[in-house]
Amino acid sequence: MALKDLLVVVDDTAAAAARIDAAAQLAARTDGHITGLYPVVPLTLPGYVEAELPDEVRAMQRGYTENQTARAEALFADAVRRNGLTDRSEWRVLYGHPTDSAALHGRYADVVVVGQADPHRDRDRPIAVPQDLVFECGRPLLVVPYAGSFPHIGERVLVAWNGSREAARAVADAMPILTAAKRVVVMAVNPKAGPAGIGDEPGADIAKHLSRHGCRVEATHIVTDQIDPGDTLLNTVADESCDLLVMGAYGRSRLREQVLGGMTRYMLEHMTVPVLMSH
Repeated sequence: MALKDLLVVVDDTAAAAARIDAAAQLAARTDGHITGLYPVVPLTLPGYVEAELPDEVRAMQRGYTENQTARAEALFADAVRRNGLTDRSEWRVLYGHPTDSAALHGRYADVVVVGQADPHRDRDRPIAVPQDLVFECGRPLLVVPYAGSFPHIGERVLVAWNGSREAARAVADAMPILTAAKRVVVMAVNPKAGPAGIGDEPGADIAKHLSRHGCRVEATHIVTDQIDPGDTLLNTVADESCDLLVMGAYGRSRLREQVLGGMTRYMLEHMTVPVLMSH
């Protein structure tokens, strides 16, 4: 599958510009089409309050929404222009919850580009939530961190491999990026041994598969109880100057991850580079 149809979820957060830029440069690299989706969340008030609102207040609400929408569209249009995507772009404004809107429209795209939640700023505003979207849209997510800029995505890629169905799905979804990458590192952290594990040479099988697709790939693994597996991956991202992490999402139930913790939750909270994840 080629990445010919990208959907980027745009919002009013400060991180929106970097997210749009990341999606636009990826669309330009893959000769793809980019759609900007701007969900507008209607203000819901109790009926008795709504009935008493003066016309001036209603006009102010409409004006604020129109101004925010125009600002978001301007960011999208600028990124589209700079990346030569004017003839391969579309802008959509929808009313509804961002997660619901992104899940519905994301089913008609090859990948959905969404932002990491900022715990300091996004608590009181509706946003497209990656934890929910990865289950509901049926497409891979490219989650872009709320801090930083990402001028290159997919030149040096780290694949988090544990032999699971979710990891295999993520590798397949990321294949157009992996085949074009300058370097791909497959890493297994604390790999399981035995028949239910991933072999005597952890990562070798999936690396062989990737090499048959023309990927410039190498496999490595680490066994440690001194460092959290998530930190091990992020340390490798830094050491190898990777600009993308590919991983499966929620190999165990979301409730269990919420209670006990897990790799998906950890990455969504601590990511330092964009993460392509699939469930």
